[in-house]
Amino acid sequence: MAARSTSLPERFGLDRLATPIGTALLVTDAEGALRALDWDDYEHRMRELLRLHYGAVDLSQRSAPAAIKAALSDYFAGNLGRLSAIAWRIAGTPFQQKVWTALAQIPAGTTMSYGALAARIDMPRSIRAVGHANGSNPISVVLPCHRLIGADGSLVKYGGGLERKRWLLRHEGVEV
Repeated sequence: MAARSTSLPERFGLDRLATPIGTALLVTDAEGALRALDWDDYEHRMRELLRLHYGAVDLSQRSAPAAIKAALSDYFAGNLGRLSAIAWRIAGTPFQQKVWTALAQIPAGTTMSYGALAARIDMPRSIRAVGHANGSNPISVVLPCHRLIGADGSLVKYGGGLERKRWLLRHEGVEV
């Protein structure tokens, strides 16, 4: 992942949102688009992903747009379709962006294997690369990396921890 070469750091706002599975960290840009969503117990990893994707980053405390917070709160309250109302913007390699955009198209209440997602993006031999891109997804929940499972149906890897993944899938009606 190539960092931006500009000497000025990207300026993002950082906000927090209480959820049933912990405090979510919300990183937004000046236009109000979500740039990252992670968990307070994984803040170091989130900051590292921001650095990898954007180079130098200036994160200051700033409220996320009310629409983003409302949509996330609604999702956690059971209105699963509200995630699609969130404006987001991502930086990454073209391959990562392809994977992350495909994640957003996996409907709530369904799961998909890494191999099936690789096939969906017309790169069926890129299962491991899909896994790596999924692991560096900066916008947890909204770009639902938790919906990817092993080919045998097992829960495998989740940046926010397997207990959160299990909760999110059950919340969406998936038996795990």
